[in-house]
Amino acid sequence: MTDHTSNTSPSNTPTSKAPPSKAPNGGLVAGVAAAVTEVPGVAFLRPGLTDRLRTALPRSAPHSAGTAAGVRLTRPDGDGPWHVEIHVVALRQARTVDVARGVRDAVRHRLGVLAPGEPRPRVTVTVTGLL
Repeated sequence: MTDHTSNTSPSNTPTSKAPPSKAPNGGLVAGVAAAVTEVPGVAFLRPGLTDRLRTALPRSAPHSAGTAAGVRLTRPDGDGPWHVEIHVVALRQARTVDVARGVRDAVRHRLGVLAPGEPRPRVTVTVTGLL
């Protein structure tokens, strides 16, 4: 029982840490979304299916906090790096590769400011269209 108890107590510790990491998640998503929209050449963040369906709902329907169109922020391991997926529509006059690199760098910088001391995030940028 002692071995089993010692093995379960560390697993209880990450679950006690899980709620604090979820609490600032909404702030991180909003911060990342703001950083992405400031990158030259980004027209807008691409709305996902959930965002499109949400616009069809009545205005009185609650909006889930911590979500932003085109931004997905996950952390598969409790202490591992953030996995960030960004979907943007770029302006035609900008080179797509420059926009994608700028978005990636802006996301890494913003997460470094908002969550200092965290491992470097894994950022995936997809340019879904041109405007």
